[in-house]
Amino acid sequence: MKRIKEYKKLFEVEGKIDLKELKKTYRNLVKEWHPDKFTDEEKKEEAEIVSTKIIDGYHFLVSIAPETKEANLEAYKATITDFQVADWHHKGMLLEVTFTDGNTYEYFGVSKILFGKFVNARSMNNFGKRNIFNSFTYRKSKKASVMA
Repeated sequence: MKRIKEYKKLFEVEGKIDLKELKKTYRNLVKEWHPDKFTDEEKKEEAEIVSTKIIDGYHFLVSIAPETKEANLEAYKATITDFQVADWHHKGMLLEVTFTDGNTYEYFGVSKILFGKFVNARSMNNFGKRNIFNSFTYRKSKKASVMA
């Protein structure tokens, strides 16, 4: 959640993410912070750091935007319905779940208590569908790869 707030603040996004507006802001920020604009080495290094943050933030916000989620909804539903949980990691308030089709999704705001219930549930898939997969902000973090 901290990451979402940080990137929304950087792009001055309040509420729902609008991809058109986000792209416009992204272009302006990239122009403003492009390292080639600066001659001073110190400023150039700062601009490189900021521009990397801008690029990362843009891609992150695009991945959680309602339009992106809507476009990928059928594939997401197929993954959480037809495939089992293969692996999971929880750190802070971030839960990363890898499914047997190779797709990995990040869920933001999942507490340690809820994660404990998820791990100890009789059926992780059913618990996840009821309490996590359709309730929390998520994004696809890794594309499907061939499972060994």
